[in-house]
Amino acid sequence: MYNVLLVEDDSQIREVIGDYFARREMIKLDFAADGEIGLSKILNGQYDLIVLDIMMPGIDGFELCRIIRRRSDVPVVFLTGKVREEDVLYGYELGADDYIVKPFSIKVLYSKLCAILERTKEERIPRKILESGRIILDPAKFEVTVAGEVVDLPPKEYLILKYMMEHPGTAITRKLLLAACWNDDMYTSERVIDNRVKNLRKKLRKEGSRIKTLIGVGYRFD
Repeated sequence: MYNVLLVEDDSQIREVIGDYFARREMIKLDFAADGEIGLSKILNGQYDLIVLDIMMPGIDGFELCRIIRRRSDVPVVFLTGKVREEDVLYGYELGADDYIVKPFSIKVLYSKLCAILERTKEERIPRKILESGRIILDPAKFEVTVAGEVVDLPPKEYLILKYMMEHPGTAITRKLLLAACWNDDMYTSERVIDNRVKNLRKKLRKEGSRIKTLIGVGYRFD
């Protein structure tokens, strides 16, 4: 069974969705009535997918999606009445995986969420905790700590560090990082990769010195 969080300020919509999902076996649904509650649950829980309304008091769905993407690649689906093309495109730019417009078919909603969960389940398989020096990377939590203090890393910098920690003492070319962290995105330049590594070094503080630059080659994590 998958754990899904629905952040929606309309109590009637929460009730209708909750009643339907409760009669199904694939998804266990949790609820948040606004963005602040949703953020608290996201920071303190572990979900396989998050459904966000956009128009909410306080932290709206767009801002909540932006916060989620700073720390996690968990699938995000917008459930909203905002139908302007620019709103839809903005949602995808923030990292949303799908966009369902109100009014909607609850059967279609359930089927879409199940399809996304099945498609992305291999990406969520917990891997062993990685430790090197004072750096600890926990894939299950998508969390990095340095000397016991949590370090807030954007997804790409997290993936770079993870790849490096999985291949210690090995020369890592920029081409390898491009394939591992950007899925061979042809629009990502070596300069972008170098800037990400530079930012990563700073955030790791003294432990950042473990990332060595190999001139003309790439990097090595010692």
